[in-house]
Amino acid sequence: MKKRKSANIVLKEVLENIKPTKEQLKKIEIIVDDFKDKVKSKIKKLKIDAEIFVGGSFAKGTMIKKEVYDVDIFIRFDKKYKEISDLTKKILGEFKKTETKGSRNYFIIDKGHFFIEVVPVIKTINPEKAENVTDLSYSHVYYIKKKIKNEKIRDEIKLAKAFCYANNCYGAESYISGFSGYALELLICHYGSFLNFIKAFEKMKDESNQNKEVIDIEKHFKNKNEVLMDLNESKLKSPVILIDPTHKNRNALAALSYETFERFKKISREFLKNPSKKFFERKKIDFNDANNKAKKKKLNFAIIEAETEKQSGDIAGSKLLKLYNFLNSELEKYFSVKNKEFEYNGGKTAKFFFVGKNKGDILLIGPQIKNSENVKLFKKKHKHIFFKSGRVYAREKIKFDMKDFLHSWKNKNDRKIKEMYIKKITIN
Repeated sequence: MKKRKSANIVLKEVLENIKPTKEQLKKIEIIVDDFKDKVKSKIKKLKIDAEIFVGGSFAKGTMIKKEVYDVDIFIRFDKKYKEISDLTKKILGEFKKTETKGSRNYFIIDKGHFFIEVVPVIKTINPEKAENVTDLSYSHVYYIKKKIKNEKIRDEIKLAKAFCYANNCYGAESYISGFSGYALELLICHYGSFLNFIKAFEKMKDESNQNKEVIDIEKHFKNKNEVLMDLNESKLKSPVILIDPTHKNRNALAALSYETFERFKKISREFLKNPSKKFFERKKIDFNDANNKAKKKKLNFAIIEAETEKQSGDIAGSKLLKLYNFLNSELEKYFSVKNKEFEYNGGKTAKFFFVGKNKGDILLIGPQIKNSENVKLFKKKHKHIFFKSGRVYAREKIKFDMKDFLHSWKNKNDRKIKEMYIKKITIN
């Protein structure tokens, strides 16, 4: 029998695989420094009161190995400026770039093996007076760099990021609804290690506001009740509340959904029970395997590929996820959905599947008995009717499979599909 490796041994092996090489980091550093010099020169030439700083994982030394890297560069404008996205566009005039919509428009520059994201922000002395969450980026970088006391903490952060990235829990984007990089950095600084972090979260329960976990690293509040009283209700919806040390009225885990939280806990539990490097390996959905498993169990199976007209990234991802969730709720009227997966890779398309079992028959609620004209129409349309509590009902046998239903739904809902900004739907 093969001896099980301890979690610490597994994590030591994982660390070797998740760190970008020194050569990769040096290449990025040279290109970023050159880019910064050119942008600084343009800012000076245009006589704009602004400064440039590097943020994100690259600045904090917490970057993990990925197929494509991205580096956040912020142009920090004096508060006297208003249209800072337009000013940024002017500064970046000579660079080939893609403008991306956000709370403020930002710009993506393709550098071959990595992307530079140029984000305009307003310089603020007091983070709590920031007009936009991106204005806090400078404070976030400064705070995390101060909290990372040694290389060990930096490595623990990388393990947390790699674990969440591999299991589709990394990112505050609405189509992921997971842990932002900043939130993971805060959590590791708070718990001291990756293992302590997942052990703590694995034990947490899905609680109401009064009982849910509140993490206040800098003790901005006296107690949990004060947090619940002071924070805006929209900031309290996440399963865990993490007070941003740089802005006490902000929940750094506001984006975390209950679905992602439960998935993260399940995966953490599985890793703690049987530590393995596989938990740090990003897996693509195996649609053929899912289909074969559905066939063996004699279940309905359908693959949907959808394309949105909206711009790539968070906006496209959220529109495609909305379609996925909507179709799931429509299917659940007639099928018991046993399994489902959603895959979005950053473009304008997504691919997902549903596995389900026909419910056999469904109960349809008709009009009230006193509404005789509508009762007549209902009786004409449905054979197996009965009356109960002053209303007419019908029991309808489901004679279609999942693919038939989806094709029918697509044909009948052209207007709805357009309203959801969906350009194309393919059902297989």
